[in-house]
Amino acid sequence: MTLPDTPAPRHSINGVFPVLPTPFDNALAPDLASLRCLVRYLLCCGVDGMTFPGVASEFAQLSEDERAQLAQVVLDEVAGRVPVVIGVSSSDPAMTLRLAQSASRAGAAALMVAAPPHLPTAAGQAAYFSQLAAGVPGTPLMLQNVPPPVGAGLDAEVLLDILKAVPAIEYIKEESLPSGQRLSTVCAGAPATLRGVFGGAGGRYITDELRRGACGTMPAIELAEVHVALFKAHRQGNADRVREIFTRMLPILNIQAVFRWSLTKQVLFGRGLINSPAQRIAGPRLDPLDLEDVKAFMGDLQDLLLPAEALAAIKNPGEVAHGKT
Repeated sequence: MTLPDTPAPRHSINGVFPVLPTPFDNALAPDLASLRCLVRYLLCCGVDGMTFPGVASEFAQLSEDERAQLAQVVLDEVAGRVPVVIGVSSSDPAMTLRLAQSASRAGAAALMVAAPPHLPTAAGQAAYFSQLAAGVPGTPLMLQNVPPPVGAGLDAEVLLDILKAVPAIEYIKEESLPSGQRLSTVCAGAPATLRGVFGGAGGRYITDELRRGACGTMPAIELAEVHVALFKAHRQGNADRVREIFTRMLPILNIQAVFRWSLTKQVLFGRGLINSPAQRIAGPRLDPLDLEDVKAFMGDLQDLLLPAEALAAIKNPGEVAHGKT
């Protein structure tokens, strides 16, 4: 299919934008059916948007063709219901540009790009992002400020210099620590072209980020319903409810901080949303005792999660009602 060479329409990008994982089958091939199921799950949870691929998606373990194909699957399944941020980071600037142009034509609401770790100065980063922006006119960029080795982990003052030099960077995803203090500095000194700063890091610092002015969060996917409930309370100005929900999330967030992809996929597999917990990336796997903890902690959140009948319907696209609940 030939896509029109036009920029994506503008969307409001704020709120809960979980990062979809890449489901694999037991032979480690991408599982497209499971990916579509996860998109339907997020839509049923009532997320404000979604992100793919990111660090939580094992993006560095995907080929360029796989990334383009899987991003298209996500956009096709979403079908314009919510904005989708497409990650286009790579160590090859030419590949990043190709992915960015493909995602822009396909309808990405914004393009997430990690600040390259080999460019420590504001001038070098500004030149990089300016060149990328010139290749995707009209599509906002989101600078992902993630620590090395994935990104540069830039100081807030450096970020401000880059923002002033590259107005196409309309969003920041701040994942360097302390994220809250960095977020405060950026929000206080940013030019008018910056439309918002997202938190990341699995949502482990979301309460601090929100009170400092974050416009949204981009956590991993396994607690999507809980993040939606938390953000709803935040929008209602109910700080006590925000803190209560966050406190209930902490046991799972603690495990996620260590086991990352394994935790996410085991939760999704246990809920029947993916066909296999397989992962390509190296990293610790949950053992039987860890899985007992995960089951218990997820049970403690049961009242905030989609019921079993909703999960069953999600597996059948003809039975799920898309949209916010």
